[in-house]
Amino acid sequence: MITKDAGTIAPAAPAPAAEEPRPTAWRTRRAWDEVPRWQIYFPLSVYLLFTLVPFYWILLFALRPAGSTSLVPWPMTFDHFDKVWTERSFGTYFQNSVLIALATLVLTTVVALAGGYALARFDFRIKRGFMLALLCSQFVPGALLLVPLFQIFAKLQMINSLGSVVIAETVFQLPLSMILISGFIRNVPYSLEEAAWVDGCDRFKAFRIVVLPLLRPGLIAVGSFAFVHAWNHFLFALMFLSDQGKQTIPVGLNTLMSSDSVDLGALAAGGIIAAVPVVIVFAFIQKWLITGFSAGAVKG
Repeated sequence: MITKDAGTIAPAAPAPAAEEPRPTAWRTRRAWDEVPRWQIYFPLSVYLLFTLVPFYWILLFALRPAGSTSLVPWPMTFDHFDKVWTERSFGTYFQNSVLIALATLVLTTVVALAGGYALARFDFRIKRGFMLALLCSQFVPGALLLVPLFQIFAKLQMINSLGSVVIAETVFQLPLSMILISGFIRNVPYSLEEAAWVDGCDRFKAFRIVVLPLLRPGLIAVGSFAFVHAWNHFLFALMFLSDQGKQTIPVGLNTLMSSDSVDLGALAAGGIIAAVPVVIVFAFIQKWLITGFSAGAVKG
C-alpha cells in the first residue's frame, strides 16, 4: 500500500546510462600513445644517420686540407672551392646552368599552361589518344632523342648554343608538365570562369584574373620540377655543347674526374656548389610543392 506521506515515498532510481563506445580515432590515438618512444625514434635516428653521413663526408673532403686524413674538417680551408670556381671555370658553368634552368622553367611553364588548359577545358576527337601519347612518352629515355634532336639542331645551326639545350630540356619536360597542369585546371570550378564571362570578361581575361591565381601551387610544382631537371641533366649539355665556355655544372663535375686520378677535394667542392641552389629552391617552395602535386593528383 502506498501512503500519502511524501516522506515515505522513495523516488525511483534512474536507469544507468549505457556507456557510449569510444570513437575509432580515440582508440587509435590511445594505441599510438602506448607505443614506446624508442620504437619510434630509433628507426628515425638510423634513417637520419644513413641520410646525413654522405653529406658530412662531402663537406669533410671539401673543407679539410689536401692530403689530410682527419675525420673532422679542422683546420678548415676553402682552397678547394677557390680552385674549382676560378681554375676549373665553375663560375662560368654556374652561370650557364642558371640561364638554362631558368629559361627551361619559363618556357616549359608557359607552353604547358596553354596545352594543359586546352586538355582540361576543351573536348576534341583525339583527346584520349593525345593524352595516352603524352603518358607513353614518359617511358622513352632521353638518350633515344639525341640523334633526331642533334640532326634538327644541326640543320638549324644551333649546335653549341645554350638555346639547343633549353629546347631539348623543354621538349623532354612538356608531356608530364601538361598532364599535371591539366589536372590542376580541372580542380578549378568551371563556374568561376562562366561568372567572369557574365561580368564581361573574355576567355583570356577570365583565365588571367580568375583561374591563374588559383594555379599558383601547381605552377610552382611544375616549374620547380623543370628547373631541377634542367639543372641536373648531364646528357643534353654534353652532346649539344662543345665549347668549354658554354658547359654546365654537371659536365664541369665530369671534367674533375680522369682515368689517372680524381681530385676528391675539388670534386666535393664542386658537388656542394651544384647542390646548394637546388637545396635553397626546395627550402623556400616545399609547402607549395607538396600542395601542388597533391592537388594535381586528384583529377589528373
